[in-house]
Amino acid sequence: MVSPELLKRYPFFGSLSQSQLKAIASLAEEQHLKEGTEIFEECAEATTLYLLIEGGIDLYYRSQEEYHPKSMKEFHVDQINPGEVFGISALIEPYALNATARSSQECHVIAFDATAMRALFTEDVPLAYNIMTQVAKTVMERLGYARVQLAAAWADKTGV
Repeated sequence: MVSPELLKRYPFFGSLSQSQLKAIASLAEEQHLKEGTEIFEECAEATTLYLLIEGGIDLYYRSQEEYHPKSMKEFHVDQINPGEVFGISALIEPYALNATARSSQECHVIAFDATAMRALFTEDVPLAYNIMTQVAKTVMERLGYARVQLAAAWADKTGV
């Protein structure tokens, strides 16, 4: 369990009541990660939501031709900064990770048992609404960032 006061410092949890913060905090544990730690791998089952307290996390996508397994390439697609959540696939069906996450430096994270969190949502619908609103905001921010990357890549390719 982590301190509910610690969670309240972060906008993702800012709209929660004290009792909701306590409930979410009871599902969490602090972790310290060394640089280069693979936190999760693309396509694996998503069971944990993370909040980055200190450090940096890089997200990667893999590209692989179906008939040429040795052709796999990994592309850096995003960076998670302190105060941001990652592993949000653990709260969105089909609960499968769509990226690989690796610490780019030593990190301090809070890991939440997402299976227990989803069970808590069935008991506290306002909690579910508040958290899923924050998940939607996070998805939209990352989509915007991905669009910028695509536009830059397209401009480089076409010479615009």
